[in-house]
Amino acid sequence: MVVHPAPGNPDQTLVNALLFHCHDLSGIGGVLRPGIVHRLDKETSGLIVAAKFDEAHRKLSVQFEKHDVHKKYIALVWGDVKGASGEIVLPVGRHPVDRKKMSTKSRHGKDALTLWKVRERYGTATLLDVEIKTGRTHQIRVHLSERGYPVIGDSVYGNASKLQTVKNAELKAGIKSLERQALHAAQLSFIHPHSGERVVFTAPIPTDMEKLCGLFRAAAPSPAGNTGLQNWKDQLK
Repeated sequence: MVVHPAPGNPDQTLVNALLFHCHDLSGIGGVLRPGIVHRLDKETSGLIVAAKFDEAHRKLSVQFEKHDVHKKYIALVWGDVKGASGEIVLPVGRHPVDRKKMSTKSRHGKDALTLWKVRERYGTATLLDVEIKTGRTHQIRVHLSERGYPVIGDSVYGNASKLQTVKNAELKAGIKSLERQALHAAQLSFIHPHSGERVVFTAPIPTDMEKLCGLFRAAAPSPAGNTGLQNWKDQLK
């Protein structure tokens, strides 16, 4: 779902849905973005924060600017990722040629830090637990693609030719049916603007991604790979 109205998407956005339920949203975001504290890409599922009141909006925005909000994602990427965990430290900015894309080759890129940890291995793909310490546009997708492990289903930074290497017909059909990038905002933690206490919210892995993980698991079973997803779920509890 698109977060807020924009050219080509005048309605059926998250903002439209919020205004239907809450007529007194924070006005800081303006007419088109009332209550919107941060955004997710249209094809990324998971948690997003909206503010009902201006004071809450201001306090939450400061936390995002200072990177005090803890954000964890789950990503299904192409390739057998080397190592068990690691970090990607590359600046992210507007692509020097294609202005609709982001790139690590931008002359005016901003510092960006992405931490990753392997949860399951499928041979041709890997399930990752990802934490971002900065919130640059398309950061996870750009960083993982730069490392040679693009998010499956990513039409902008992905590698469409990877699909041709999949021999299992059921798995291939499952990847084609995803119709979005396999990226999910799974956990969000911040200081509550009223109580001052840190709160943690989680969103379970969506059905489409869980089903695709099952197809990868069935196509390339391994003793080490069958526990990762459950461990990840346990950690979010």
